[in-house]
Amino acid sequence: MDKNSIIGFVLIALVMMGFFGYQSRQYKKQVAYQAQLDSIAAVEQFRADSARAAYLQEHPEDTVAVAPQSAAAPVFSDSLLNAAVAGDEQLITLSNDRLEVVLTTKGAQPYSVKVLGYQTYQKEDLYILQGGKTRMGFVIYAPRAVDSRLLNFSYVPEASSDSTAVMRLVFSNGGYIEQKYTLSANTYSLNETLSFVGMQDLIPRNINTFDLQFDAVIPRMEKGFKNESQYSRLNYYFPDTNKPENIGNGRKGSKRFDNRIEWFAFQQQFFSAIVRAPQYFTAGDFSIDFLPKDNPEGDLMSCSAKMRADVRSAERIEIPLEYYFGPNDFKGLKAYGHSYEKVIPLGGKWIGWFTKWVIIPLFDWLSQFIKSFGIIILLMTLFIKIVVFPFAYKSYSSSAKMQALKPLMDKINEKYPKQEDAMKKQQETMALYQKAGISPMGGCLPMLLQMPILWAMFRFFPASIQLRQKPFLWAEDLSGYDDVIHWGTSILGMDHISLFALLMALSMFFYSRITMQNQSTGNDPNAQMMRFMSLYMMPVMMFFICNNLSSGLSYYYLLSNLITMLETWVIKKWFVHPEEILAKVKAAGDKPAPKSKWQQRLEEAQKMQREMEKQKAKNKKR
Repeated sequence: MDKNSIIGFVLIALVMMGFFGYQSRQYKKQVAYQAQLDSIAAVEQFRADSARAAYLQEHPEDTVAVAPQSAAAPVFSDSLLNAAVAGDEQLITLSNDRLEVVLTTKGAQPYSVKVLGYQTYQKEDLYILQGGKTRMGFVIYAPRAVDSRLLNFSYVPEASSDSTAVMRLVFSNGGYIEQKYTLSANTYSLNETLSFVGMQDLIPRNINTFDLQFDAVIPRMEKGFKNESQYSRLNYYFPDTNKPENIGNGRKGSKRFDNRIEWFAFQQQFFSAIVRAPQYFTAGDFSIDFLPKDNPEGDLMSCSAKMRADVRSAERIEIPLEYYFGPNDFKGLKAYGHSYEKVIPLGGKWIGWFTKWVIIPLFDWLSQFIKSFGIIILLMTLFIKIVVFPFAYKSYSSSAKMQALKPLMDKINEKYPKQEDAMKKQQETMALYQKAGISPMGGCLPMLLQMPILWAMFRFFPASIQLRQKPFLWAEDLSGYDDVIHWGTSILGMDHISLFALLMALSMFFYSRITMQNQSTGNDPNAQMMRFMSLYMMPVMMFFICNNLSSGLSYYYLLSNLITMLETWVIKKWFVHPEEILAKVKAAGDKPAPKSKWQQRLEEAQKMQREMEKQKAKNKKR
């Protein structure tokens, strides 16, 4: 392995360490920010309690009506609302070939949502919303606060059908609130129309908003808790923006916004519950918290969205809402036309572009003809390697030529054993490379080209629902880790060993060993450190990173390393001839090699450095 490749690996390691350091700092900032929010909330709650206490002193007759929800059931001056408080709950089921949605008349809200055609890792029915763990409703003043979640709506069978459910909350003045849900065939989308009919005299004229609150506990669905939580979050999308913002990814978080929001999503690794307001929400308050890994009910996270929307005074007010309950499939989400597909983490702008326009189309095309996803990954790896081979060839051939120069490099190391002669040794090494026709920067471009591809794959595999529960060889699920050895106690942050991750790390070690076995580090401690990093630190680091991630990702990296080793061997065997390189250097003799612009700049920098050192020495003598 040439010096530039080693530097590349070191830079990769530094980038990874910097990333983990950045994540740690961000977590600390989030904790401090959450503490600030909690303090503000405590102050606001104190003010609200004080205001309520003052109000009750002046209006003792309203004590029951304004009591908090956790106290006794509210009592209204409207007899029909009081009857709705004590009404019996009724469950209504709407279903098509993709969803089974159970609605409850208690709040006229979704009770549970089962996604058909999918199962959890435990082979159970997959519920994106669970019965008894979902609360969704609105609060509107008519003329006092009416919380729909506390009231039992009446099911209207004459206005309903197999695909539509209509529920109403009737007031004594003849006005009513209607919630109409429609589930069309062959879709993951549930549509709702929230209507306020004949309530213009009940809703105060100075009230022009209502609040919508959606709380849900999302269950665990995948094999690995760490991987599932790391790719689960709460998204919120502002109109006319490039991508949604988010909180979560395995960490508790909260955000508040006082501007327009088009939709928000409770996103599990592979499935999402999305709520969209075509007329936009005017504000939003979001929070997410992840439950302990060993919680007895097997839940993943709790999500909350408190939204505000405009409402105008009119005889009939209709507010449309759209829900998506289904898989995070890129093409399927994109077909809805509301940027839902951007909940899938595909990387930044350029990495995401490569994934969307190269990786996903290639993956989908191959899956039309091949059923084994392990074979599909192999073919994708071969395709990518063939595309980048013309660029990689220069890097591999430069590495092979440098190995051929090892005898001459050993002589240079013997000639300049001292650390203070490092500059002279570097100059002579550069001259040797020039005589042999080796570009010291030859390995940089291929490294730069391959890094985005490696990162694109790092983002693609763990987020690709196509790999979910697809087996290959010993891996039962290519979207999760393949634990061939598993133990109960966590050691160094892991309780299992993924075989694909282990093989990938071993392939990195052997590739580094093969490419560096003919390279001499001399007495240079920096070169020895780079060798240690490349041989040992990088494989170990990659093993710990990939051990909890998708086995499909580790399998791809393993294939990539093996193919790279094969390419390097072929180039050394048939395209690079050490005797010819040594003969070329010998023929050049002591003639000065032509200097490239890069080498000229390097020598100028070195000359300036020497002058600065001389000047410093003179200043010290004075």
